[in-house]
Amino acid sequence: MSSYYLHTENARKALEAIAKGQSCVQLSTDLNISERNFSLSDQSLVLDEDNRLSINELKKIVKKTQRIYLCRDGDMDPLEDRSSGYYKLVPTAGAPLLEISGVKMHISKGTDPFTSASEMALQAVRKGDKVLDCCSGLGYAAIAAHRLGASEVLSIELSREVMGLRAQNPWSDDLGKEGIVQCQGSSFELIGTMPATSFDSVIHDPPRFSLAGELYSEEFYGQIFRVLRRDGRLFHYTGNPHVVKKGSSFVDGVIRRLKAVGFKHVEKVEHLMGVRAQK
Repeated sequence: MSSYYLHTENARKALEAIAKGQSCVQLSTDLNISERNFSLSDQSLVLDEDNRLSINELKKIVKKTQRIYLCRDGDMDPLEDRSSGYYKLVPTAGAPLLEISGVKMHISKGTDPFTSASEMALQAVRKGDKVLDCCSGLGYAAIAAHRLGASEVLSIELSREVMGLRAQNPWSDDLGKEGIVQCQGSSFELIGTMPATSFDSVIHDPPRFSLAGELYSEEFYGQIFRVLRRDGRLFHYTGNPHVVKKGSSFVDGVIRRLKAVGFKHVEKVEHLMGVRAQK
């Protein structure tokens, strides 16, 4: 079953081609991974024999600038989950970002979510590492760690809604590769069950403090320290570029707690809105 992902930019491109009377148009329908040609017939975009979109349907997509539509089996549905809060994928010039109840969960200004997640992984991960990825989201950092040559990546995500969206996101497909283990559950609870000194590097990208304060606690940082091997590395996303840059009681508190449990070489990484540290 073929799936096609449409959003404002590629729908507008299709409408412009129809208006010019063109017989085909080149589009990316996998969220900027690749491009191919699609036919234009009877004032509509023909994705395949079961999926064709009229001018009115394309105009509807164009109006919703912060939404991605999944087209398959003749249906057109937004990539979102409203069962508990409002979770959706939002288009960018690269990989889509995750938005939860209006809050963007990725760095996307001047970059794209996959690129910034890859840079986070690069702060901590070395070839051959066994990696723990806490609060994995769409799995971009886990995939980046795997591509950097990690021998094994354990990816933990609490939200079933997020895991449902990433199962439909083509940029998350590599989570199914050998060497990546996906786990649904609480990073705070699960880390306590893990053996000491069992990871070479940890990527920690928690929700904001107001939603998950325990993931910024000295208790949790102590568990990260415990599961890391000697000289193991941590990258911890803290959010809010202005706060990280100027220094604040919040980020200074993060650094103080990391040092209190034993981390050394703790330093801010301003462009990634986070902190790196070493055991």
